[in-house]
This record gives sequence, C-alpha cells and structure tokens, in this order.
Amino acid sequence: MSGFGNSIDDLLKGNAASSGGGQPQQLHVSTPETEEKFGKKMSEIKKKELETEAERFAMEVGYPHIDLKKFPVTHEALRQVSREVAEQIGAVCFYADVDEIRVGALDPTHKDVQDLFIQIKQKHHAEGVVYVISQVSFDRVLDLYKTMPNIKPITKDIEVKAEDLERVQANVNDFRSVQKLLIDANTSDLITVLLGASLKVDSSDIHVEAEETRIVVRFRLDGILHDVAELPKELFQKLLSRIKLVASLKINITDKPQDGRFTIKFPTGDVDVRVSTIPTVFGESIVLRLLKQDQEGITLEKLGMSSRDYEVLKQEITRPNGMIITTGPTGSGKTTTLYAILKILNQPGVKIITLEDPVEYRMEGVNQSQIDHSKNYTFAKGLRSILRQDPDIVMVGEIRDLETAEIAIQAALTGHLMLSTIHTNSGAGAVPRFLSMGAKPFLLAPALNCVMGQRLVRRVCQACSQQVEATQLPIAVQERLKIQLEMMPEKQKQELVNKQLTFRTAKGCEACNNIGYKGRVGIYEIFQVQEKIEQQILSGDISEHVIEDVARAQGMTTMLQDGILKALDGVTTLDEVFRVID
Repeated sequence: MSGFGNSIDDLLKGNAASSGGGQPQQLHVSTPETEEKFGKKMSEIKKKELETEAERFAMEVGYPHIDLKKFPVTHEALRQVSREVAEQIGAVCFYADVDEIRVGALDPTHKDVQDLFIQIKQKHHAEGVVYVISQVSFDRVLDLYKTMPNIKPITKDIEVKAEDLERVQANVNDFRSVQKLLIDANTSDLITVLLGASLKVDSSDIHVEAEETRIVVRFRLDGILHDVAELPKELFQKLLSRIKLVASLKINITDKPQDGRFTIKFPTGDVDVRVSTIPTVFGESIVLRLLKQDQEGITLEKLGMSSRDYEVLKQEITRPNGMIITTGPTGSGKTTTLYAILKILNQPGVKIITLEDPVEYRMEGVNQSQIDHSKNYTFAKGLRSILRQDPDIVMVGEIRDLETAEIAIQAALTGHLMLSTIHTNSGAGAVPRFLSMGAKPFLLAPALNCVMGQRLVRRVCQACSQQVEATQLPIAVQERLKIQLEMMPEKQKQELVNKQLTFRTAKGCEACNNIGYKGRVGIYEIFQVQEKIEQQILSGDISEHVIEDVARAQGMTTMLQDGILKALDGVTTLDEVFRVID
C-alpha cells in the first residue's frame, strides 16, 4: 500500500527521480482510464479496511462477523425488515427460512437491533443469529431492496353495509325466505344474503353443495344441518366465483381443495369467515365457517357447568403448574371451554401463549400462534419454541402424538400451567390415550391436574316445549333413567328425593324455526387426578372403566348423568341427551 502511494505522489509531482543524477524520467500524463483504475483501487482498499474494522469490532463485542459481498440474499429475507427500518437502526435480515433467521447489524448490541431480532424470531418461531457486518455489506443489502417487486397489499376484508344487512335480515323470517332472497339477489349481493341470513338465525356454518339435480344451501344450527334453499346451476357458479374472489382463492382451480378466509367488518365486532372448497362428483362443495370475534359472552358461568364441576375446575386453574385436559369429539365445545378458562387467567403480570390450528378467536393480551404444516411448524415444534418464550400459561390446541405429549408433560412438571385437548369419548379415556401414545406413567401421573369430558346438547325451545312426567316416557327410557339415577353421587340423589321427575319434549314454533330447539349448552364430567387415580396410573391398571369408577367414587357426575339433570331442570330433553351421548 505504501509503495503504491509513493509512486502516485511521484507521478503527481512530476518527480524525475533517478539514481546518480541521470536524465529525468518521462512524466506519465494522467488519463481518464488511469483515474478510473486508481479510483477502483482506492475503493477496494477502503472496503477491505472497513471489513477489517468490522471483524475487529465483532471480536470486541463477542458476535460473529460475516462478509455479505457475495452472499445470496432472497426477497423473503428482505421482507422481514423494511428498508426504512433497516436504514434507521443499521440492521438487515439476510437469511430466513422455517428453521433459522440471520440478521446483520452495524452494531448488534444496540437495543433496537435486539428488539427487532426478537420480533423476527417470534414471527417465524425459529432459531437465529445476529452478525456484525461492515458498512460495505450493509450498503450492498440496501441496494438489493431496489430489486424487490412493488406488490400492493391485497385486503381480504369486505365491506357489508349496515343497511344492506338490515334489509336482508328484515326479510328473513324462516328458512323458506332465504330461497327467494337468493334467487332475486344480483351476483355481488349473493354473499351478503347468505351471511345476513346466517347471522340472523345464528348459524355457525354455511354449506353450499352440488348434487346431481340441484344445488343445496344448508345452515348448521346448534350442530345440526338444515336445508334452507336450492340454487340453479348458473347462479351457483356466480356465487362460487364471488366467494373464491373475496377469499383470495384461484377461480380457475376446480379439481383441487382450496382454503381461504376473509373478514367482515361490523360496527359491533368483526366476523372471521373460513372458506373451504373441495371437488365433488357434481361440482365443488363450499363451506363457510363464521367465527364471531365478539366473545364477551364466553365465561365459565355461562357454559352450563354444575356447581360441583365449576368449583373443581375453578380450583384447578388457580394452580401454578400441571395439565388441564378437556376431551371430546370435534364440535363438542372444547376450544370454547379453554377460551373461557383463558379469559379468567388473562391478568396483568401473566404471560399466556397459545398454539392453535387455526386461531379461531382473537384475545387481547394473549400471544396466539397458528401452526403451519406447509412450513413444518407443527404442534410439537411450536410447543418447543413457545417454552423458550418463558410463558406462565400455555394452551395447545390438541395433543395428537407422543412428541407433543412428552413436551407438554415436561412443561407441566417444570412450572407451567398447560391447557390442551385430546380426542377421546370420555374424560376417563384420556389417561389410556396418553399411555397408548407412549407417555411414561411415572411422568403423566404427577403432571395431570384434572381431566374434563364434554358434549354440547341443544336447549329446548322454552316457547313451545311441553312438559311430560317420567311415568309417561317409554318403558326402555324409564329403565335407563332409573339405572343412571341410582348410580348418581349421594349429593345428587338427596337433591332429587323430593323433586317431581318431569321432563320437557320439543315441539317447534316460529321462534325456533319449527325445530324445537334453540341454542346449546354443555354437559360435563370432571375429575381431579388425586392419590387413588395416580396409583392406578402408576400400577398399570389403567382401563377407562377403572378410571371412571375411581372418579365416580370421588364424586364425579358423568356426562350422561349431567345431561339427565339438565333435562330434569327443563334445559334440554332426554331425547337430545341420549342422541349426543349414544
């Protein structure tokens, strides 16, 4: 470097240096070409000096150094940090995939850089490293932002005007009125009619199905599908295209399943709509699930638990660690129960993280994470990442494999309160299910706090239901009822001694759309994992019947018995209870 510098000085000064006082050397005149070479040479020297300074700084602060001069930086990595933020804090993301995040910073010790790094890791649920980079590397990555395509964000929200909804709902008196509204509606109003009618009758799902000779629209009310309208083929295609458009699905794809979603903006609260399409023999089938985000009504008190079950659960959720498991088939209200628990636990000073598939209801103050199988973000992998976030309470949507079960059990044993679900027919079946996955009994026994089985039964319509005495019921029903009443805990038996055994039967009227039922309520069975059940788990005598016998000896009321008690109180009917339990 010094020799190069001296020759330049000599050239600029016109120094005729020679040994022994000979003739002066010929002066080389500067040209644009030599100036360009000189500039490039000096630039390279400056870059090397900056890289050396960055390496030295990295050693001082204890961070690794990387030269990004030729490192391939993808658009996906650049999207993690906007150019404005990158310039402001002197940091860029130069690598991002499902497993790892890499961030380069001029000063990785700066608080803004650390905060940014944590945010990106949480977003991707991945491991990561922060590197020291030179100003040269930083400028090179900044230049790459110019190569990113300028894509305008697409909103999935659709506007539903209040007056349009009111017009639709004012004309929806029963299921038959939906037919006329759909036939008369133009293409852009088809979704408004469907959603307005569905919200008016408080259905949870809209099904549009292609059959051989007709297109059927069905609403799911209180867990039961009801036919509400038929559509001509040409109107169905318009409706299908409109739904795909607002849900950001590909209109020209008809031979593959597709999933999407959009949000309806209401003054009273948003409604998330999950859309699913699948190809069938006669055309595509569409299902829209409506998820109302206004969840003020979700409380344990309103779920329908008996006083005994409510007190048991309330006691268990105040414990600082352990597992609370709820069981039941799909659509039995398990997620709603867990949200009601989280609503109680969601207090200042408590960190709650959920892992769901998908996130159904948004809760303020709760960190909700959605798994993504396409990116290998599973329940097991997500749970490992969640536990590194130092939560107090964790809710996992479902435990379905040994890896997830083992991590959840370890978390419960190491100071976390773990809430989750498992698919079994009863609460007592949860323990054998865990062990059949391969969970170790000596870890499961101390980890479990309580297990809850549940179902949803329809509430009988109070406007049209009729009262009937137990003696008027069919003989087979009376016999079954007698057996269950005799098996109830002593406390319930005493309460029934002087009570007249009467029930209600469903009829149907305009108020309930001639169904006979309106709304739903939960029936539950809850048992605590106390000493005797722990001994059964450790001994290996773990059949479902053994666990249930011990739980009933502790005072547990089974789901069937809880349903019978609700039928005696006129909340539902025996037919509905037996339908759900059988």
